Amino acid sequence: MSLRLHAPVVLPCDPSCTVLRDAVVDVADDGRIAFVGAEADAPPFAGEVRRLTGILLPGLVNAHAHSPMVVLRGLGGDLPLLRWLREAMWPAEARMTAEDVGAGMLLGAVEMLRNGVTTSAEMYFHGEQLVDAVLKAGSRVLFGAAIMDLPGMAWRPMTDEITRWIDADGLRFGPHERIELSYGPHSAYILSPEALGAVAGEARDRGALVQIHVAESPEEDVAQRESHGSVPRLLEQAGVLGGRVLSAHSVHLSPEDVAIYARHRVGVAHCPGSNTKLASGIAPLRGYLDAGVPVGLGTDGPASNDDLDLFEEARLAALLARVTSLDATAMRAADALLLATRGGAAALGRDDLGALEAGRWGDVVHVDVDDPAFATGLDAPDEQVLANLVWASGTRRVSDVWVAGEQVVAAGEPTRVDRHEAQAGVRAVSQRLRA
Repeated sequence: MSLRLHAPVVLPCDPSCTVLRDAVVDVADDGRIAFVGAEADAPPFAGEVRRLTGILLPGLVNAHAHSPMVVLRGLGGDLPLLRWLREAMWPAEARMTAEDVGAGMLLGAVEMLRNGVTTSAEMYFHGEQLVDAVLKAGSRVLFGAAIMDLPGMAWRPMTDEITRWIDADGLRFGPHERIELSYGPHSAYILSPEALGAVAGEARDRGALVQIHVAESPEEDVAQRESHGSVPRLLEQAGVLGGRVLSAHSVHLSPEDVAIYARHRVGVAHCPGSNTKLASGIAPLRGYLDAGVPVGLGTDGPASNDDLDLFEEARLAALLARVTSLDATAMRAADALLLATRGGAAALGRDDLGALEAGRWGDVVHVDVDDPAFATGLDAPDEQVLANLVWASGTRRVSDVWVAGEQVVAAGEPTRVDRHEAQAGVRAVSQRLRA
């Protein structure tokens, strides 16, 4: 059924971050946006009309996550990255079942939807259970099947498994294309250059995204830098770049590395919350943007962040860009909002998400403004409205969320899933893993 959403302020998240006043978003019965603009200019409409009192904006895009790790939230939280992985995460994950992953992803999807995140790029295991959980919650996912080369985990069978799935079901499927499949080779310190090149070749042949961790901490890829100069150079030489590639974290890169990414249109998932919590460093965000590299924001896993709040990532990304450059103009509120929406879609190679534009999916977030953060009013200047949304409000006032025109959050609660049951499911998994 077609839907018209009307609000005093609509933020379509076009490249200029325009602020529309007294505007509407029309979602056709196919789930895609048909019109965005002032109500006075809107075409005649015969569907359902919802008149809202706050701000409408696109569903946020989480460009890098391991959301099933909600079952591990709070574990090993005071360890640096490599010790955190080896001593806390990997031993616990080895005990997780497919059902555990499904339970974690269900609550992760619910948490993200309540925070206005309608799409997440997930690198994890047990894809069928993960995808089922996303479909149950009603959100979207780009599932990157984790590919590793460790004792008992050979990369070739893991690669072949996701290839067979894509060949059987297609790259995108599910209601309103809620699911996209992709390849998730973990990193250059887990996989050889030959394996990375082979995985990337499979992905290119199918137009699939490659999700890979790159240069998250200084210690993780010393051998790779010694042999190839840098991880981006290794990836270029191994034939990984050239298709759709998402480089997660990408903290410790040189200007030459950034130029390689710009040349190959590699997307970057900037994860400031996780990177600061694990003391991994601060990525050169302004350098990426100035070079024309597509950049989105990622929460990383909820065991390293520890939340799935993309507004928080937007604020932190902007603050770190300002303080590292000693320039208060280095990242505006509008820039931060675009990273969480349009930027994330661009980094994932998706032109159908991340903005309220005709032809894109009708993924829409309503932010209620009955809050001290908006006490200055929505009739304030555009810059002030954007500042109050990004700096002062964030996710706490997300009230309603639609995916492809279907309401999946109403008054702050999911419409498809009992949140308390989802929380109880994760609690049971966590208790068993601790036993």
